[in-house]
Amino acid sequence: MISVAVVDAETPGNVGTIARSMKNFGLSELLLVDPPELDPDGEAYGFAGQAREDILPGAREVSFDYLVENYHTVACTATTNEDDSSHVRYPAKTPAELADSLRGVDSDSCLVFGRERVGLTNDELARLDEICSIPASGDYPVLNLGQAATIVLYELRELTVERDQHPEELHARADEPAVEGLHEEFSTFLDSIDHPEEKRHRVRRLFRRLVGRAHPTGREAKTLRGVFRRARQRIERERE
Repeated sequence: MISVAVVDAETPGNVGTIARSMKNFGLSELLLVDPPELDPDGEAYGFAGQAREDILPGAREVSFDYLVENYHTVACTATTNEDDSSHVRYPAKTPAELADSLRGVDSDSCLVFGRERVGLTNDELARLDEICSIPASGDYPVLNLGQAATIVLYELRELTVERDQHPEELHARADEPAVEGLHEEFSTFLDSIDHPEEKRHRVRRLFRRLVGRAHPTGREAKTLRGVFRRARQRIERERE
């Protein structure tokens, strides 16, 4: 299980935003260290979306020691500013790299997010097991707390989401008979418009390469085939 902890949050709205992101990406346990008051009529619940029904009211207040003692902990921080000569903020994984790392962890893990203005202190970071940092512009690498949590949780979705809202194949390529049917119709279309015969072979080859790169769906191939067929039929009728 992957849990999320927020340490000393200053803004209730950010806690609500993180709870909502947890709901989006299949996490359920929210742990709060020194949290602000979370008024059911306040901004935390207002920002939480459907997470106001379960994740936010089920959040537990714990100590920082509890996180260290009970979880494989991952510190999420904006800046590292260190190389291999120091090991407080080094080495840091990106969120995508973290997903691969956590696959090999047998115990429960916890993503630990710090304060809006200063994040986690070096003393706190030193007690945690791993560091995760989001690559961003060197001129302004600090993200809003809720945004940072959303990015990290999104990258971990393969570990936490059993099924998303997309079809199993978001882009299912048309089968070969459908693609070849499109090429045959295009070839006939070239004949019907009297495209220069010496150029038809090259145009057919270019079209085949274009379709090959596009990987059209069955519906796309059928629609294009129909367009060429109707255009060809209209040309032939006008010639009669």
